[in-house]
Amino acid sequence: MEIERKYLVRHLPQNLDAFAYHDIEQAYIWTDPVIRIRRQDDAYILTCKGEGMLSREECNLPMSRTAYEALLLKTEGARISKRRCLIPLSEKLTAELDIFSGDHAGLVMVEVEFPDEESANSFIPPEWFGDDVTFDPCYHNSWLSTHPGVPKRT
Repeated sequence: MEIERKYLVRHLPQNLDAFAYHDIEQAYIWTDPVIRIRRQDDAYILTCKGEGMLSREECNLPMSRTAYEALLLKTEGARISKRRCLIPLSEKLTAELDIFSGDHAGLVMVEVEFPDEESANSFIPPEWFGDDVTFDPCYHNSWLSTHPGVPKRT
């Protein structure tokens, strides 16, 4: 089960270079239900996600580079490219700051995964977090994969 909240970013935290990061490329075989392939540094992952916004089932399976490259030819829409910086918020919580590039250059979001919905609902974000977009489907990576550019807040 994945339980996470998503936010836009008011401003980048200081000393961003001091945090660990991953370079991520992902593409979608299907967006409803979500079936995604991801290259994260030198690891390759097939992910299936269930329905939901705040919480949903998620299954991650490792795959080979060869399988990833073969499936990449079967994807539709834009590839998502981003650098994910891992910023500790507490002993149990980490902010995953995504700085997008490519078709989504200029978009910066942050996600926090929680152990349960109670923790997610009582979370008070740090001051550098912006608007909560957890329930806005335009900020889900699966939607972004078929809509290049940065979503506009209404």
